[in-house]
Amino acid sequence: MEKLIKTDEEWSKLLTQQQFLILREKATEEPFAGTLLKNSEKGVYSCIACDNPLFKSEDKYDSGTGWPSFSQPLKKEAIQIQPYKGEGLNGAEVLCNRCEGHLGHVFEDGPAPTGLRFCMNSAVLKFIKSE
Repeated sequence: MEKLIKTDEEWSKLLTQQQFLILREKATEEPFAGTLLKNSEKGVYSCIACDNPLFKSEDKYDSGTGWPSFSQPLKKEAIQIQPYKGEGLNGAEVLCNRCEGHLGHVFEDGPAPTGLRFCMNSAVLKFIKSE
């Protein structure tokens, strides 16, 4: 996958303030505030910054945590997983593999068959509805 590398200044011109804070500074949106939390339409969730396809609607589920949650990525190479421990979180950080933007976290308390919960920030996902 070809990387999309930009400076913080370039990203700040392309993203909203909230998107920049999440993708580039690893912030987290408020729980239950994201526009895609309750989305139940069929389609693909992509990175808002670089259009990298990340998750399928078929793998989305209601985890009750307040963020869109998925049981697995669309493809393993779509994301990067980095170890993370901080502020009560014992999961791993999930990054877009193309632009290396922070998307959210993954935890080992998800449904079968993967047992994973990819807990993503709505603000950094773009939903593309299936035809």
